[in-house]
Amino acid sequence: MSHTVLLVDDEPFNLELLAEQLEDAGYRTVTSGSGEDAWRRLNEDGASYSAVLLDKMMPGLCGVELLRRIKDSPRLECLPVVLQTAVSSAASVQAGLAAGAFYYLAKPFTREMLLAVVGAAVGHRDRLAHLKARSGQQADALQHLADARFTLRTHGEAQKLAALLAHACPQPGRVATGLFELLVNAIEHGNLELSFEEKARRQDEGTWEAELEKRLAEPVRGGRRVTLAFERLADRLRFTVSDEGRSVDWQARRVRQGEGEARGRGLLIAERPAFDALEYRGKDNSVEATVFLAAD
Repeated sequence: MSHTVLLVDDEPFNLELLAEQLEDAGYRTVTSGSGEDAWRRLNEDGASYSAVLLDKMMPGLCGVELLRRIKDSPRLECLPVVLQTAVSSAASVQAGLAAGAFYYLAKPFTREMLLAVVGAAVGHRDRLAHLKARSGQQADALQHLADARFTLRTHGEAQKLAALLAHACPQPGRVATGLFELLVNAIEHGNLELSFEEKARRQDEGTWEAELEKRLAEPVRGGRRVTLAFERLADRLRFTVSDEGRSVDWQARRVRQGEGEARGRGLLIAERPAFDALEYRGKDNSVEATVFLAAD
């Protein structure tokens, strides 16, 4: 399947370099020199893009404001946006991720890092589209679901369950992403005992998938389950995610900063764009996410 990436940067040289690297890797690219032009293109034909690679600092409509517009649009909210930034401070990165960015690239970045992040972004878009098509038929039935309890072990199971239950919510695209991230963090950093630092290192080395499969095959860590409890209350939906790993405070799994890399990206995505409230339960390996329902 061919993927088209929208490149947004006010520097022509940067656009040319990014387009060349991505097209050599098999992507189609469309370039835009301003936030205003990019917003126009997205409004005209947003469905044609698999991802957006967006410079954060631009005159006029800046990258963060364009990102907010994308995430506030029901038609575009599931489109993954990767921010490029020369300012890789913790506050800058957190602001971008909290606004809904899929990931960020700290300049200067290598071709390998560019392709890895863009590949993850378009893969995420493909999975959401596939799962949305599969779970859409159950959307009406989910409105009558009062409470349920599920257990899972793998990323694939997390994807399917997150996409399904998200359709019980007013904005399923946002909730699906946030719920999936909470489940993945419970699997990886809870049950499989992977630190943020080791995950980042193995991703850089290209050994991440092999390590994940190795740990899932182990009798102890691989046999642990993540539990997801769903409750429908009068004015809200509640999702509670728990793991069977060591008793580690969920707060400790939140975003950290080191060597210019953000740790715990998934938890930050879940905190603001996906849910109306998120409560970490101390050292009980549990997190409670809430989605408010509109009053009738």
